[in-house]
Amino acid sequence: MAKFFTKDHEWLSVDGNVATVGITDYAQQQLGDVVFVELPEVGKAVTKGGEAAVVESVKAASEVYAPVSGTVTDVNAALAENPATVNEAPETEGWFVRIELSDEGELAELMDEAAYRAYVDTL
Repeated sequence: MAKFFTKDHEWLSVDGNVATVGITDYAQQQLGDVVFVELPEVGKAVTKGGEAAVVESVKAASEVYAPVSGTVTDVNAALAENPATVNEAPETEGWFVRIELSDEGELAELMDEAAYRAYVDTL
């Protein structure tokens, strides 16, 4: 399973042609305590760079952008009951959506973990 990152602090873990998407530990630290997550409908088409979800914290509401284009195949419904999972396990159980990729070539434009960590160090 390959893991990729964006400059908007989303991560995605790709298994076959399906990407599980969430926000990074850095992003959840910047947001503070997450109090609400708005997820898209399963079946929604998303475009790379377009809105995939909304996360609200005690500090602000922030869009979660789709790091790839495709169709939403699953959402993490558990976040409705326990949005704090995004803070507690942002890069595992705190995932937002699963997207079936429409263009695997878009993955080449993303960072690997080492490149993302180096990018965060510059912020």
